[in-house]
Amino acid sequence: MQTDQDHIGYIKHLLETKSFAKQVTYKHLLASFSILRQTAIQIATKLTAQTDDNDVTIEFTDVNEHEFHLKVAGDLLIFVLHTNIVTFDAEHAVMQDPYILEKDINRYFGQIMIYNFMSDSYKFNRVNDPGYLLARLMINHENRYFIEGEGRLESIANQISALPVSAPDLEALLKISLAMAIENDLMALPYPRVKFITLIQKLQHTPDLGGGQKIGFQMSYQNSPK
Repeated sequence: MQTDQDHIGYIKHLLETKSFAKQVTYKHLLASFSILRQTAIQIATKLTAQTDDNDVTIEFTDVNEHEFHLKVAGDLLIFVLHTNIVTFDAEHAVMQDPYILEKDINRYFGQIMIYNFMSDSYKFNRVNDPGYLLARLMINHENRYFIEGEGRLESIANQISALPVSAPDLEALLKISLAMAIENDLMALPYPRVKFITLIQKLQHTPDLGGGQKIGFQMSYQNSPK
């Protein structure tokens, strides 16, 4: 029969391993998010200086410690740092990586999400407009990372890195995300879907009527065979 002291010892072990690893992970996550924020400011400044068309708006918005926005013309990238440290279910490919199997605490990651919205969705408060997850950056207690995304984002680091995440890694992630958002065209909704409306829809959702939507993205792990 286990004693109270046995339980205290086990709890102490968890605090010294898992809890400590999660705290370190969160600090690394904040550092990477700060680099992404500064990089976004620099990109916004450069694009503004180099863009001749005054009608193309380029804006950086600092929302809070865990969120900032980068708007370029009709696209809005939203960067969100999630405060909770997570792991993955056994079916996720990353859980079979030798590095993860080597030590239990290696499997805990912080996450930074990059979403793409139409900038008019925010401007006109079109709350029903969809946004898309372009990528999520996962970082652990050793600052090693991988990226789940689509297209070129998948090719950056779809496996756990051998080295800690660096400023050039984060800059590449941001620039490719921005390019993909701009490349992703706005598609008109099928005619049958907008053919009929009710009066209440007209009165309450005038900015939404006939609006298009982004083609959308699919996370790379969703394309993997089961």
